[in-house]
Amino acid sequence: QVRLVESGGGLVQPGGSLRLSCAASGRSFGGYTLAWFRQAPGKEREFAASITWPRGVPYYADSVKGRFTISKDNAMNMVHLQMNSLKPEDTAVYYCAAGLLLDYRDQNYDYWGRGTQVTVSS
Repeated sequence: QVRLVESGGGLVQPGGSLRLSCAASGRSFGGYTLAWFRQAPGKEREFAASITWPRGVPYYADSVKGRFTISKDNAMNMVHLQMNSLKPEDTAVYYCAAGLLLDYRDQNYDYWGRGTQVTVSS
């Protein structure tokens, strides 16, 4: 059974940093893309960043480029999202997802975690 479990969310002030982690288990993820999506209150879920497995090629939404960094740990089957220079508009539930397509559309991801809340507020 595939499981994706997110951790690391919380409350942070504008300009601060958080590091999200996603523990992936239940299958080999070779050939998969692991991604972070986010959903703000009243808005649709949107792509934030993704990384290919095992080569580790990253992709970013324009809204987070230069502030967020996605990385992975093959040995531990984990994906991380380092978020710097956080803004109030980054407030959302952040989801880890896995899919076979390199894509920004959520319908192309097969496995999802339950999400972790990130709140950016003073």
